[in-house]
Amino acid sequence: MPKNFSKSSIKIAVIGGSGLEDPKFFKKIKEVNIKTPFGYPSAPIIIADFNGTHVAFLSRHGKKHQFPPHKVPQRANIWALKSLGVERIIGISAVGSLQKDFKPGDIVISDQFVDFTKKRDYTFYEEETIHVSLADPFCPELRTLFYREAKKLKISVHQNGTYWCIEGPRFSTRAESKLFRNFADVIGMTLCPEAALARESEICYLNLSMVTDYDVWAKHPVNLSELLKTMEENAEKIKNLLLNAIPKIKEQAKCSCQESLSNAKF
Repeated sequence: MPKNFSKSSIKIAVIGGSGLEDPKFFKKIKEVNIKTPFGYPSAPIIIADFNGTHVAFLSRHGKKHQFPPHKVPQRANIWALKSLGVERIIGISAVGSLQKDFKPGDIVISDQFVDFTKKRDYTFYEEETIHVSLADPFCPELRTLFYREAKKLKISVHQNGTYWCIEGPRFSTRAESKLFRNFADVIGMTLCPEAALARESEICYLNLSMVTDYDVWAKHPVNLSELLKTMEENAEKIKNLLLNAIPKIKEQAKCSCQESLSNAKF
């Protein structure tokens, strides 16, 4: 893993979409484009002043949304953030709902995932055997904080939820969606291997899923125009949640995320 080349105090990163790149939201300080052993990240990393806290922001799909889910350079993204000194990542995803009570407009703080992707780069360790534990793949400290702050803001939020990650870029068939409903609450295309790579990097990782639709198991299947409309509405909720929660992230983590490699070597 990379050693920090920066002596800056950038400890928190947000990975999300273009809807969050609002100059009223992030006060941009500079951009850095870091070359990694896996190429460049999907976009230059924005270093910004965020309500008094310096935060790194990375557009997962690129500045022009040019990377479809299965082509996002996830290893380069996580490596670049690690090299900056990032210790906490807040990953924001748009998802479809697989359950009636997970409604469009809700925010889900995932506690589990099922990886149904097929051809991605899943690890940094190609030359040695490393087995990190993903029994509980998301940082418990961040999950508790963000749930508490969401409740204070009266945001419709789910404290737990299983995220089913598919390859994409296509949406599911009705038969697939019915199958997935037996095992998960929401469905998306971007969580994996992002969460696993963060764990290999000993970075605390949180997933905030924005529910945009009912996938295709419902009578009215998902379509892109409705999805984008709901995403825009959800972005305001996410912004408010980040504004309230990020300043309350403690400087020193009390979880075990940053010791993930201690017993992982074969």
